[in-house]
Amino acid sequence: ARPPRSARPPARAAPARQPRGHRPPATPYRSLLRVCNIPAMGRVQRRARVALAGVGGLTAAAAWAIEHRRYERRITADPEYPFLSAPPTGRAIDVAARDGTVLHAEVFGPEGAPTIVLAHGWTEALRIWAYQIDDLSRRDFRVVAYDLRGHGQSTKSPTGDYSIGAFGDDVEAILRACVPAGERAVLVGHSLGAMSIASWAERHPVAERVSAAGLVSTGVVDLLTEHMVFRPPRIPAAVFRPISAYVLGAPGTIPGFSPSLLDAVIRYVAFGPTAGPAQVAFYERMLRDCPADVRAGTAAAMSNMNLLGALSRLTVPTLVLAGSRDRLTPPSHARRIAAALPAPAEVVELPLTGHMAPLERPAEVSYWLRALATRAQDSAAPADRGTGTPSRSAVHAA
Repeated sequence: ARPPRSARPPARAAPARQPRGHRPPATPYRSLLRVCNIPAMGRVQRRARVALAGVGGLTAAAAWAIEHRRYERRITADPEYPFLSAPPTGRAIDVAARDGTVLHAEVFGPEGAPTIVLAHGWTEALRIWAYQIDDLSRRDFRVVAYDLRGHGQSTKSPTGDYSIGAFGDDVEAILRACVPAGERAVLVGHSLGAMSIASWAERHPVAERVSAAGLVSTGVVDLLTEHMVFRPPRIPAAVFRPISAYVLGAPGTIPGFSPSLLDAVIRYVAFGPTAGPAQVAFYERMLRDCPADVRAGTAAAMSNMNLLGALSRLTVPTLVLAGSRDRLTPPSHARRIAAALPAPAEVVELPLTGHMAPLERPAEVSYWLRALATRAQDSAAPADRGTGTPSRSAVHAA
């Protein structure tokens, strides 16, 4: 028998008719699915897709790990790896700069031997000279290498001063603290280190402190408009300069590229075609260790630099060395520097060499520095040898 009408459940109301073309409001999630042409998922489907995404992430991580291991194997298989993995260490000296920055220096080789002072470049450290330190200190030279302010083991400037003038004053502080009284050293700089030497020469007595100088892979003016890292066609220098300043001096951290990609970027910017993986990785560690604010502050100083006039005060025999494939400071800079020097000793262009000549061409760079130092030593008057005191004639000739 049918139950009474009062006991039946109420009938559902028929849905109201909607205008033609009406679409019910969708949740943001369903809207995204519709835009991406992905059908709505049930609980089982969602769990399956999350699982697949997790598997994809694990696969990508595994692929990155495999690539990283392959990259490490390439580095360790490089014949240069054993030496670069344990570069020479010297006797540490802390030197106070004028503004309170503590400069870290190391001394290699026998005391009493002729002194060669080495200044490294931008985003580097004193160990960039590892090959030259090893070669020269074994050949009866006393080698002093130091970390520029904010680089390596030197402290940051307490006032944030990374001007080219500050780097020049640091050269004077190193010479006073690390070169025996009365001795004239051979002073060599790579990239920013060479710029520091030119800045130092502008405001300090050159012939009283050094007997010869070496400027390696460097420039003193127009760094932003003459580099070959990137050069879009038909862009005026007034536009290209700020673009270069932004790209080369970006204050951010080094992106976490895959090892192979970062190797390719660094190799393109800073090295020539014959550099080995261990040499590129050796510099990469220095680049990553350089604080972002130091890197950016120094780049800003270099972007406005003009030391061409300062070269007239570098009155000692000066070696100018460049790499034929240097994109940061092309050989045109070396020719301009040589033309402005009062006493250029040699102008050398190393073939198939990028900006990192001390790493890429260790034997050749060591040879030319050794020849420069030997000539400087031989040119001293016999009475002056062993005392380090330059004769009146030697100072005049310089």
